Amino acid sequence: MTDSAPLRVDLLTREYPPEVYGGAGVHVEYLARELRRITEVRVHCFGATRTEPGVRAYADPPTLAGTNAALRTMGVDLEMAAGCAGADVVHSHTWYANLAGHTAKLLYGVPHVVTAHSLEPLRPWKAEQLGGGYALSAWCERTAYESADAVVAVSAGMRRDVLAAYPAVDPDRVKVIYNGIDTAQYAPDPGTDVLTRLGIDPALPSVVYVGRITHQKGLPHLLRAARELPPETQLVLLAGAPDTPEIAAEVECLVAELRSGRSGVVWVAEMLPKSEVIQVLTHATIFVCPSVYEPMGIVNLEAMACETAVVATATGGIPEVVADGETGLLVPIDQATDGSGRPLDAARFEADLADRLNTLLADPERAATLGRAGRRRAVEHFSWDAIARQTLDLYGSLVV
Repeated sequence: MTDSAPLRVDLLTREYPPEVYGGAGVHVEYLARELRRITEVRVHCFGATRTEPGVRAYADPPTLAGTNAALRTMGVDLEMAAGCAGADVVHSHTWYANLAGHTAKLLYGVPHVVTAHSLEPLRPWKAEQLGGGYALSAWCERTAYESADAVVAVSAGMRRDVLAAYPAVDPDRVKVIYNGIDTAQYAPDPGTDVLTRLGIDPALPSVVYVGRITHQKGLPHLLRAARELPPETQLVLLAGAPDTPEIAAEVECLVAELRSGRSGVVWVAEMLPKSEVIQVLTHATIFVCPSVYEPMGIVNLEAMACETAVVATATGGIPEVVADGETGLLVPIDQATDGSGRPLDAARFEADLADRLNTLLADPERAATLGRAGRRRAVEHFSWDAIARQTLDLYGSLVV
């Protein structure tokens, strides 16, 4: 690569603004923005047509209408691979785009980089969503990982998971490059207009959850732990997009039970704009992340950048983000080894979660101190500029 001929990097992703619902989509959004400052970038994504220059979206192939969702994804991937002609490097994110990257590598003879945001073998509950399509999603992911020129793990914990799930992958090809946070955008917002609209009282303590309704995120565990929170504490759930009707029903039942015995349970099911989430995070006493599987947990960084103390499960890459006793409190968990991540003693996990929450609710000054330290850590260690440059260096090492 030379200054006059920068690499052309094609990022392949299911999610891209404005259609973003998870951490992988957030990652690609900011990685693309920062890489554009230093090289040529094109983005290939799923969904509706985008107007942003250099971004091409792909709809489900009409001939696959009504077929299994995984099969439709594979159809999109083939069209996406065709669109990568002329790329110097292709970089895919999540199994939804892995087949596109692998196919483009074979078709055009260019390096393929995979970022591991999550792993299909560690999310066996997805068989409930995809049926036989789960075998297809697992095949797409395994094939891509075992053939990729490099695998980016978003944490050291994620790197361990990759090598355990896919022992055929050469450890030398698995590099740790953390997720990042835009600390200019994610910063404390003193306003209260969003709180007022949502029915959150800024004068009362609050525990805030932000995430999808999925087994991975552990929301039912939080709802059971919340039975032990002080009655004046508000529980704010920015939670939507349930994986299955079954987990949606479970969460609805648990929320109804809580509301029958206490006030201050606020559930916002629709996705809020970032600016509104930032205000809610800013005024939270505690941000809680009860995940049972989390390669890194970018939402913890978002809360930290808003100067909010975090209580999170000590699993996956979370301990690399949340410094226990410095920026928040970690909740121990003894987990099954069958890939589900389920706590072996759910009652103990939920009791420990409630204990950590109550510890900080009883000491708001300590919570505020942890929050300030969290923002410092986010600013100093997780800037997108540094992450983009590490990623570009990796690309350069693969291009002959």
